[in-house]
Amino acid sequence: MQPVGDWSPPPCWYAPLYTPKQLKKEMEHTWSLESTGYQWDAEQRAKYAEGGDEPGTYEDFNVAKSGDGYWWDGYVPDGGEGVPGALDCDDGPFWLDKGDPPPAEYQNAVTPQVLSEIAYNRIRVPDTEINLKPDAERAQKVNLATWAWLDAATFEPVSVTAEVPVLGMWARTTATPVSLTLEPGTDDAELHPSSGTCPFNDDGSIGTPFTAGSEEEIPPCGLTYLRATPDGETYPLRATITWDIEWEGSGNTGGDLPDGSFGTTTELEVDEIQSVVR
Repeated sequence: MQPVGDWSPPPCWYAPLYTPKQLKKEMEHTWSLESTGYQWDAEQRAKYAEGGDEPGTYEDFNVAKSGDGYWWDGYVPDGGEGVPGALDCDDGPFWLDKGDPPPAEYQNAVTPQVLSEIAYNRIRVPDTEINLKPDAERAQKVNLATWAWLDAATFEPVSVTAEVPVLGMWARTTATPVSLTLEPGTDDAELHPSSGTCPFNDDGSIGTPFTAGSEEEIPPCGLTYLRATPDGETYPLRATITWDIEWEGSGNTGGDLPDGSFGTTTELEVDEIQSVVR
């Protein structure tokens, strides 16, 4: 299984991380260590514990509002601690009542859109292994078509859901396979169809399996090599599945994300047809 795209999550974002009691416990423990300095501790106490009605300050970490909201703070994805920008979400915890959107200045605040992209990053799709006739273990023949196809149910839609349960926020991202693109690895080839892109059939298959007696026919999906490979060399046939990416989320949100793709390369030998003159 492989990732469908090359999207990377933000280096950090803001998310609901603490209840009032959790933040109070966390910060009081930090102050007890006396490792952050008197000045910093005093400023933090004034802001979160003793601010009262002062603008931008709070009374006792908003413990009186427990259940009515959460403290949001900067969050770094697992394994992303050394990524450039991972320390940019450093404005300190801020309070949001349930249902209120994050302030505009917190551009990396988690939203259904961000969750959809996180889900996109977690999607894994099957390897692209197509059927060929002649198969890849045998030499292809100049001016005789190589048939390519994928059986039904080999590729099916794949969905991943990401959520923030405390907010009831979620997003489900779905990757749906839509086409197979062939790149012959040489200019000396004809593609079938001429675009090189074979759509999925209604049953989830691509192309048509080769059957005996079809040697002289043009396949709905495949290619014809026009020149043999030099001795000891091969043509790198690239087969890529394109995946259409859509998402839906809480609050009637949703939309499209960039198409994803994943492919494999098969080395093919191509020989001239040997004929016998009588």
